[in-house]
Amino acid sequence: MTDPYKVLGVSPNATDEEIKSAYRQLAKKYHPDNYINNPLSDLAEEKMQEINEAYDQIQSMRTANRSRQSSTGQNEYYSSGEYEDVRRLINLNKLIEADELLEGVPASRRSAEWFYLKGVIYYKRGWLDEATRCFETATRMDPDNIEYAAILRQMMWQRQTANPGGYRSQTYTGNPGCCGCSSCDMCTALLCADCCCECMGGDLVRCC
Repeated sequence: MTDPYKVLGVSPNATDEEIKSAYRQLAKKYHPDNYINNPLSDLAEEKMQEINEAYDQIQSMRTANRSRQSSTGQNEYYSSGEYEDVRRLINLNKLIEADELLEGVPASRRSAEWFYLKGVIYYKRGWLDEATRCFETATRMDPDNIEYAAILRQMMWQRQTANPGGYRSQTYTGNPGCCGCSSCDMCTALLCADCCCECMGGDLVRCC
C-alpha cells in the first residue's frame, strides 16, 4: 500500500493544517479542469484520485487515533503537534497566536508542558510573577524535566539577587529596572531554558 503521507509530500508528524495545505496545493495542480483537451488528462485524473484517497486515508487514521487517545485519557493536543506549533510561534515572537493555541486546550488536559510554555509567554511579556507561578506548576507536575527546573532556578536566582523585594507584575518595556531586572537578565534565563530545549529538537526562544 502506498504511504499516503508520501503521496501528499508531508511528514507523518505534520500538523492537520500542514496536511490540508499540501492537499489543496496538489489538488489545484492536478485538477481535471487544468487538463481539458490535454494528452496528460488521464494521468492527471489518476493523480487526482490518488491524492484524494491519500488525504481521506490520513484523515481516517487521525480520527481513529484521536478516538483512542480520548478513550485512554491521553493528551491529544500534545500528540497532534499543538505544542510544537506553540514553540514555533514563540520562536517567531508571535505571542498572541501562541497564547491562543494554549488557551484552546481544555483545563482538564493542561500538562506540565502547557504551564511551561504559558510561563515562557508571560516571561517574554515581562509578567514575571505569572511566569514564575507557571514554571513552579510545570516543575511540580514534572519534577524530572531539566528544562523546567533550569528556568525556575534562574527565576529564583533573579528574585534573590536582582530584586530581593520581589518582581512587580507588569509589562516589560525593554528598559533596565522596569520590573526589577535588565533585558540581559531576562535573556539569560530564557537562554538557559533554550540550552535545555536543544534536546527536544530545536531552539525555543531567541532573545533581543
